[in-house]
Amino acid sequence: MAKIPTSRIGRTAKLGGMVAGQGLKWAGTRAANSARSDEKAQAANEKRAMETAEELVARLGEMKGAAMKLGQVLSTIDFDVIPESEREQFKERLSSLRDDAPQVPFKDIEKVLKKDLGGKISDHFAEFDEQAIAAASIGQVYRATTHDGRDVAVKVQYPGVAEAVETDLRNISVLLPLVKRLAPGLDTKAIAGELRERIGEELDYELEAQHQRTVARALRGHPDIRIPEVDTAMSTRRVLVTEFVAGRGFNEIKALPEDERDHFAEVVYRFFYGLLTRAHLAAGDPHPGNYLLADDGRVCFLDFGLMRYVPQDYLDGERALARAVVEGDADAVHAGLAALGYLPAPHEFEPERVLEQLRSAGEWYFVPGFRRLDPEYVRNAIEVGSSPRSPYFEQMRRQTIPPQALLIRRMEGMLFAVLGELRAGADWGAMALEYLSDAPPSTPLGERDATHWNGVRA
Repeated sequence: MAKIPTSRIGRTAKLGGMVAGQGLKWAGTRAANSARSDEKAQAANEKRAMETAEELVARLGEMKGAAMKLGQVLSTIDFDVIPESEREQFKERLSSLRDDAPQVPFKDIEKVLKKDLGGKISDHFAEFDEQAIAAASIGQVYRATTHDGRDVAVKVQYPGVAEAVETDLRNISVLLPLVKRLAPGLDTKAIAGELRERIGEELDYELEAQHQRTVARALRGHPDIRIPEVDTAMSTRRVLVTEFVAGRGFNEIKALPEDERDHFAEVVYRFFYGLLTRAHLAAGDPHPGNYLLADDGRVCFLDFGLMRYVPQDYLDGERALARAVVEGDADAVHAGLAALGYLPAPHEFEPERVLEQLRSAGEWYFVPGFRRLDPEYVRNAIEVGSSPRSPYFEQMRRQTIPPQALLIRRMEGMLFAVLGELRAGADWGAMALEYLSDAPPSTPLGERDATHWNGVRA
């Protein structure tokens, strides 16, 4: 793989060249459309949108850093201009940037290890497998053994990626016009602002280690959840060393019997909503690669770089809004959306209409009763919540997501998709009330979870 360009000139040239080139192509398409029928003009616009989307994915994938992370964040957004038949495939390609990241040669990674840890790798590890077991947007993960015999996972930041990200964060505004072409209703400035804050934090593995220790401390001794312990003494700003946990990955879990998949799914659901409600932490990356079924039967959660502390007052507002949806209180739903910042012009929205929108899109979560999710159910719900075919589409285009909620909405959307892939069944609505209204546990697993959290608070 070519060296990551770290200079501002190099990074800006890649992004700016893409945006300028696409701008000229769009101008050419508009000029040609003046002589075309409406049908042919629409087809030309869709073709141009797809070519733009393809180039966006290719360039972001090449660059890593914040530019690539932007692609992952955008995978949760609906793109109005892209042909509907291609939209989900495009979003999947954006999302896959995390998994398809080309690996950096070990000789370059070795330089980071030597500089940050000091001395040779053999000074710190008895064994170190030079073949990465995972690659992501800002680093790669390796398996190693310490001199005292512990099996560990070593996450190492790409050399030069911090400088590249710093440049990307300054240049992110260059990409906004292109993103705006694909999603005209998107508040790109809000997303860019949240991205700057979150990615700046994600670059600091010491901060990620702090997050992981916080979560591990809160969940230590949990009967169903496992968090790898951090080796603080061996970790630095660019190197994170944690306990290695063996287990089955997502593809193996999807092949398990129904009852085992349901159990796994409920643990995953309770982990993310419990962490948000009880620890005020939004874990924004429920990617299937970030948890596994450990050999001891617990679900092990990985990667704590993308997290946000949610203030109590804002979380209270989100919970009150969700309760109003469950209770069917249209006026309270409208008032809650306005107060939290979802409705730029509240007077333009009818309370009953926004209530219908939220209940339709979030039926699985807002309406109690056993429901087995599957990919088709998830696609239909997403269509109601974002597709131009949705009866609420014009209303949704005038709404926005406040920056404080971006990570929460990302968590919910990705988690919903994961549960659908698992074809998991549960009374999700009854479980939701435990976190929205402090309702008593609705399942035996919920009782164990509540007992644990009550012990933490005691």
